[in-house]
Amino acid sequence: MKNYFISIYLDARRTKSNGKYPVKLRVYISHPKEQKLYPTEFEFNIETFDSIWNTAKPRRQYQETRNKLKILELKAIEIADKLNPFNFEDFEKNLLRKVSDRTKLNYQYEIKIEELEKQNQIATASNYKLSQKSIIDFSEKVKAKKYANLTLYDITPRWLDEYEYYMLNQKERSSTTVSMYIRALRTIFNRAIEDNELDRKYYPFGIRKYQVPSSTKVKKALTKDQLKKLYELIPKNEFEEKAKDFWFLSYACNGININDIALLKFKNIDTDKVSFYRAKTNRTSKANLKPISFFLNEFSNSIIEKYGNEKNTENYIFNIISEGDSAQEQKRKVQNFTRYINQHIKKLCKDNDLPEDISTYWARHSFATNSIRNGASMEFVSESLGHSGLSITKEYFAGFDNDTKKKFSDSIMDFG
Repeated sequence: MKNYFISIYLDARRTKSNGKYPVKLRVYISHPKEQKLYPTEFEFNIETFDSIWNTAKPRRQYQETRNKLKILELKAIEIADKLNPFNFEDFEKNLLRKVSDRTKLNYQYEIKIEELEKQNQIATASNYKLSQKSIIDFSEKVKAKKYANLTLYDITPRWLDEYEYYMLNQKERSSTTVSMYIRALRTIFNRAIEDNELDRKYYPFGIRKYQVPSSTKVKKALTKDQLKKLYELIPKNEFEEKAKDFWFLSYACNGININDIALLKFKNIDTDKVSFYRAKTNRTSKANLKPISFFLNEFSNSIIEKYGNEKNTENYIFNIISEGDSAQEQKRKVQNFTRYINQHIKKLCKDNDLPEDISTYWARHSFATNSIRNGASMEFVSESLGHSGLSITKEYFAGFDNDTKKKFSDSIMDFG
């Protein structure tokens, strides 16, 4: 049973300068009680409105206007009838857009980006913006078609093949970047089909169509010897020292990423155990949230003593972000701090014959790889990293080193 009521309504609360009142579309829901008024192009005085709408047989001069109002009302009812259950957000999205918008690529990208930003998924929204920007570039420079006119129907397997070639060869983007952009586009298509905006027969992805390129992930882990060398290095200045300290803090705390370090508060610590929910998981796995925990050791405690804020339950442990920061401001501060660490850890490694492309991400991979090489199970590492499955954890593992393989080879024939 429907709980919404839609009608044409003369909003006579305040007269306009011409002495008329605006006509609005009135939508009322009974559970919970809520009413919204949507503007229309029409405005009348009370007498004229009654002659057009509040009569069984309007005069001939008013019949065309009445028909227009009736079409508006029926359109709204049709949109509402398709929503189960009815909700204002989806109703407004369908009511206020043009019919042609439903398959316009720019419209589909914009509503997705707006949704992500409302959910404070700023980094993911940024990825969609980059994907959109690359498509604008390709569409207008290569295909000579204005992006504003580009529809989902235009995106065919051949179009995607040409786009991939252009991005890899002319724009010199990595296969990982191109894959990220196209996966965003694929999500746009999946959403449009799910929302009945597009027939599935126009879906350009899949077997015997276009397949998103998969790139072999470069294993980003330091060996045990490299970790030892980096740990024992004496930095040349306070910047390298701080970068090294926070890099190893990430490594020592189960490969925790910098964003989650920034969000840690003293209330997350119980004696020597830290428990928290990954910021990423909070957004993507709300139905099955699992806390991550690790124990502080002598090193991690020393970093908290060295750089930590005043110990108060509600205080952030480190002065990376502040209470009251917006999601955008938090993202900016975390990005700046991550950039700071990467800049100085790279310099330290370059000067000491260690991998120059090291970054904070290597701490997470190094934790996973060296834990497994030291005998930890894949399940243990997966839980420690907060992964949803072992397949993700396997991507972090850089494989067994030669020493481990040699020891195994030497022992394989030992039957004692």
